[in-house]
Amino acid sequence: MSDVAETVRPDADAVLARLAFDLPPERIAQTGAEPRDSSRLMVVGERIEHRIFRELPDLLRPGDVLIFNESRVIPARVMARKPVVNGQGGGQVEVLLLREEEANVWSAYLKPAKRAGKELWLGQPGGTQHRAEVVGALPDGARLLRFDHDIRPHLDEIGRLPLPPYIHAGDSDETWRERYQTVYAREPGSVAAPTAGLHFTPELLARLDEAGVERHAITLHVGAGTFRPITGSVAEHVMHAERYAISEGTAGAINQAKAEGRRVVAVGTTTVRALESSANEDGTVRPGEGDTRIFITPGTPVRVPDLLITNLHLPGSTLMLLVAAFAGEARIRAAYDAALAGGYRFYSLGDAMLLERAVGSG
Repeated sequence: MSDVAETVRPDADAVLARLAFDLPPERIAQTGAEPRDSSRLMVVGERIEHRIFRELPDLLRPGDVLIFNESRVIPARVMARKPVVNGQGGGQVEVLLLREEEANVWSAYLKPAKRAGKELWLGQPGGTQHRAEVVGALPDGARLLRFDHDIRPHLDEIGRLPLPPYIHAGDSDETWRERYQTVYAREPGSVAAPTAGLHFTPELLARLDEAGVERHAITLHVGAGTFRPITGSVAEHVMHAERYAISEGTAGAINQAKAEGRRVVAVGTTTVRALESSANEDGTVRPGEGDTRIFITPGTPVRVPDLLITNLHLPGSTLMLLVAAFAGEARIRAAYDAALAGGYRFYSLGDAMLLERAVGSG
């Protein structure tokens, strides 16, 4: 399946400017709700409702189809050292592994990148060290690292979870390995959590099953680009490629629901991006896998999901454009005004919204 790139609509910059807002730092959630499903849930349709996330089964219908992203965050942040040569070198370099581009070759952000050199040794002091050769650079500043062996089995030992830059972690890495992961995560590969899924608990999933809501999964491995704000014009913003996969079973369940007039509920913007990357004109979905660079902006048709569960996003981000394309600019403006006035918590560990798709966005 080939890369998918959507045409940027000419009014996207104006939409982004109208959706801008100032957020006090204390409104950025530093810890998740406990229990997870005790977070707040704003329901945004013709009117706005304020609920609790655990009430989700009451807001859905029997036969609705929930689509989750079951990607798992990997411990991709690794400390490395440059080799010592003639008594020189040995400096520390922080490595953020992004994804495996080919066998044993990974793209990665290095800090500091300019002085990283051509060879790095990854690992904890006193532990096993893993050699990587810097073999190239990418246009976004990432480097290509070639390892002597498969590094993936060693990441649990040498790596830490790559938390978003706005989370000032005070807890241990072990705590975050549980908390910054959905309870249904299965497929390792993300460097950021699909955060809309962090609100679900095993008990809530069981109640959704009892309510007759179907559950199916896709995989989209979330890249570091999810944190990148739009700094210039929307047309100049480069979307990172992200790998996704949709099984025949999930595609079949979606297509059957569409044929029977049942609703499809996307859990998270990553799920929307995967579904829309594989969507037909009629809203049905093709199974398959590939890379996507899809950029959903106002005016881009959103054909598959009828409802979207999502967190509250950063101003000036690609995700603000996606939710505006899905629910309509006016509804998103009203929802964020209500969230700011009502004490909602923002970003990855914050509260959630249940958005209805606007008429005409499909």
